[in-house]
Amino acid sequence: MRRSEVLAEESIICLQKALNHLREIWESIGIPEDQRLQRTEVVKKHIKDLLDMMIAEEEGLKERLLKSIAICQKELNTLCSELHVEPFQEEGETTILQLEKDLRTQVELMRKQKKERKQELKLLQEQDQELCEILCMPHYEIDITSVPSLEELNQFRQHVATLRETKASRREEFVDIKRQIILCMEELDHTPDTSFERDVVCEDEDAFCLSLENIATLQKLLRQLEVRKSQNEAACEGLRAQIRELWDRLQIPAEEREAVATVMTGSKAKVKKALQLEVDRLEELKMQNMKKVIEAIRVELAQYWDQCFYSQEQRQAFAPYYTEDYTEDVLQLHDAEIVQLRNYYEVHKELFEGVRKWEESWRLFLEFERKVSDPSRFRNRGGNLLKEEKQRAKLQKTLPKLEEELKTQIEMWEQEHAKAFVVNGQNFMEYVTEQWELHRLEKEKAKQERQLKNKKQTETEMLYGSTPRTPSKRRGLAPSTPGKVRKLNTTTVSNATANSSIRPLFGGTVYRSPVSRLPPSGSKPVITSTCSGRKTPRGVKHGANEENLELNGSILSARTFKGFQI
Repeated sequence: MRRSEVLAEESIICLQKALNHLREIWESIGIPEDQRLQRTEVVKKHIKDLLDMMIAEEEGLKERLLKSIAICQKELNTLCSELHVEPFQEEGETTILQLEKDLRTQVELMRKQKKERKQELKLLQEQDQELCEILCMPHYEIDITSVPSLEELNQFRQHVATLRETKASRREEFVDIKRQIILCMEELDHTPDTSFERDVVCEDEDAFCLSLENIATLQKLLRQLEVRKSQNEAACEGLRAQIRELWDRLQIPAEEREAVATVMTGSKAKVKKALQLEVDRLEELKMQNMKKVIEAIRVELAQYWDQCFYSQEQRQAFAPYYTEDYTEDVLQLHDAEIVQLRNYYEVHKELFEGVRKWEESWRLFLEFERKVSDPSRFRNRGGNLLKEEKQRAKLQKTLPKLEEELKTQIEMWEQEHAKAFVVNGQNFMEYVTEQWELHRLEKEKAKQERQLKNKKQTETEMLYGSTPRTPSKRRGLAPSTPGKVRKLNTTTVSNATANSSIRPLFGGTVYRSPVSRLPPSGSKPVITSTCSGRKTPRGVKHGANEENLELNGSILSARTFKGFQI
């Protein structure tokens, strides 16, 4: 049984006890029956009115609850539609009071969400408006009369975040460009003369409109200023080069040069003006020292002629170089010629350097070739002979490779310029071929001269005999006594060519008998070897003595003389 039912029964019992007590009181007082009946009717009426009033109040409460439920249900449906969420569904059976409470709680929650979304939408709109005004971009399109959905708010947030990033990047670019513009203006001594330039330089950075158009205009302004700055720097460098050239030509002392050293750096307007004044002063001084300047230019001109491998005909083609009239016209002609030569050298510098490298290698190669035919080179000290042989072998490999590289470069240059590349008035590759041919002819000539000399010497020795020679001692061989030469019945014969001599193994002297001449019949001479009885040192090689000497049809073998070369 519910407590409410128990309380109802107790209420009935209390009411009965109260009525019984009233009857006892009425009886003790002696109230008649009719009055008791009236009084009982009054009690009944009071109780009934009280109960009716209570019932009416509870019925009113019920009606209010039902009305509140209907209102909350209607508002909740509207809020769910505005917030784009699913309608509220009560789970399971519930009482009127609980249903009203749940609906009222849900309505309050929906109202709060709606208010928060509206507030966030308003805040995003304010931020979007501020950013769009700075960036000069259109506002974000969204329906402000309705409640935005969560997805719409998320998209709006991303849009505002993108605008912030765009603003930050453009602002950073603007600040950087502004800094460069200010530096260029200071370098050029330029004062802002347009409203846009004043807005960039003078106004607050936050007030500047960061539109794409303004950024593009800023970049264009910076490029213009940089071009002017570059032109100014080039002009200043040109003036400095002109000043240095005039200093060298006029032989200006160092003390006077240091006086203008402060303007030899930088490119500001005042620096350019000071450089121009110095150039004007030097030009006036140049006119006063015409001969000295022209002679200095001629020295530089000759240097460029050498660097460009000009032939004598090409040099003589510039007639003003040889005149003795030192006038302003002659000076102008020299200036024009030196400018032309300087440009010509810079354009072909790589080729000229290659030609110069080939010539140096060629001279070194010829020097090694000359040393090869020099017998004194065998008197080697400190391993120089080995070094020379290594360098000579290296040159024999690098020279053809260098010639091929130059040939390829020259062919490309000739195709590009549609003219021949000449060195000393001659095609370079023809010049190289000619040098090799001259070298070959010189070697042939030297060989023929040696053969002729050897032939004459052989004929002389055949007629008159050879003269005694005392060879120098060789390193690494033990000394021997010249007197201890074994004498044989036959005559000792020693032969030598024009470029070599026979050296005894033990350092003794070999004497050639004046009567030991070839017999008229051309019979072979008797060969007698001289030795001191000692063994040949191990350091002497025996495989190099395989040459034969031919004397009037007779062959004298050199194998007998072990240990020395012929």
